[in-house]
Amino acid sequence: MQSKHIALALEREPSPATEKSCISLTRRALLKGTGVLFGTLAMSSALTLIAPSRAWALELKSLDEHQGKVLLALIKRIYPHTTLDDAVYALVVKDLDGKAAGAAAVRDQLAEGIRKLDTQAGGDWSTRAVVDQDRDVAALADTPFFQTVRSTAVVSLYSNALAYAHFGYGAQAGDGGYLYKGFNDLAWLPNPPEQDSGPIPAN
Repeated sequence: MQSKHIALALEREPSPATEKSCISLTRRALLKGTGVLFGTLAMSSALTLIAPSRAWALELKSLDEHQGKVLLALIKRIYPHTTLDDAVYALVVKDLDGKAAGAAAVRDQLAEGIRKLDTQAGGDWSTRAVVDQDRDVAALADTPFFQTVRSTAVVSLYSNALAYAHFGYGAQAGDGGYLYKGFNDLAWLPNPPEQDSGPIPAN
């Protein structure tokens, strides 16, 4: 399973190892219409152990900032985790933005879906009350727009190092990582005979 990493903006001087992951925010880039999402990791977040900074920024190539915010809010209602940082949800927005940049049909579908959500909210859907958002999401369930977002989110949201850190999943290194990181703790069954247990990965 391949990990994906969100680009993090640094609050301190970047080291050579992290410099490439920083987003350079310049007035010229913003004037080109580049969408940028910003956020800060919670102090209690497990992600602070692996992120170079609590502040993060995600540059969008096809979507604008408002579209990114609405999609992030939508993804949070489709797959709600009350303690999961927005930085992890932003990875889904990043992947949707990549799909939109590569296919005009996807870009138009996302733009139209977001426009309809905003119309329902009478403004910015991302600021709508959660109970109303949930009702809107349920009404979208059979639409191609919803399926595009959901099918992207179910992979992007859970298949990355940030999600692993949050949920305490130790298997990102494969079966070997799973076995040797504290998950070989089955105690209610006897150990099978060695000839029946199969090969154990070495790494």
